[in-house]
Amino acid sequence: MRQGFYRSIATLVAARNTLLLAVLILCAGLPAWAHNGPPFPIMEGKKIGPYTVSVWSNPDVGTGSFFVIVDAPPIDQVPDDLKVEVAVQPVSGRLPETKYGAWREKLRDQVQYKTTVPFDKQEEWRVRVLLASSIGGGEAQTNVQVTPPGLGRWDLLLYLLPFLGIGILWFKAAATKRSQRKATAAGARQTD
Repeated sequence: MRQGFYRSIATLVAARNTLLLAVLILCAGLPAWAHNGPPFPIMEGKKIGPYTVSVWSNPDVGTGSFFVIVDAPPIDQVPDDLKVEVAVQPVSGRLPETKYGAWREKLRDQVQYKTTVPFDKQEEWRVRVLLASSIGGGEAQTNVQVTPPGLGRWDLLLYLLPFLGIGILWFKAAATKRSQRKATAAGARQTD
């Protein structure tokens, strides 16, 4: 009778493990959320007039950030009168293009301009970077996919869940091993 009981328990455990494996495989096929995190490059080493420009962005629905890094022309420094603008428009054309002025950030090693742009919808947006100064200017264009905002402070909890699960499993395994050692030690004492 005991063997039948243990077989049914073993069958239930195997069924549970198979179900968990199936859920994991199905979840792996779901599309992942888009970018959520630090800025990433959308334009690198682009020549705009006499300048070489790199643009990094964190384009989240709500408020997106753009960082325009300007390298000085070979014979000069970046002039103080450099004006940087970022113009955005949905690729679908549902809204007119809007320009946002960028301000120069105080950094030691590089010349960087920053601006924030309101995005109302998750979709592909056209981004134009416009430069103008006394020694020349120009523009460059690229597209960027605006991503949904994260969960705010809940992101941390979401990202910690796998580590918390591993910790719980580790403690459960340690407790099981400890109880098995105690049972083995108790059984050894009874046989003595």
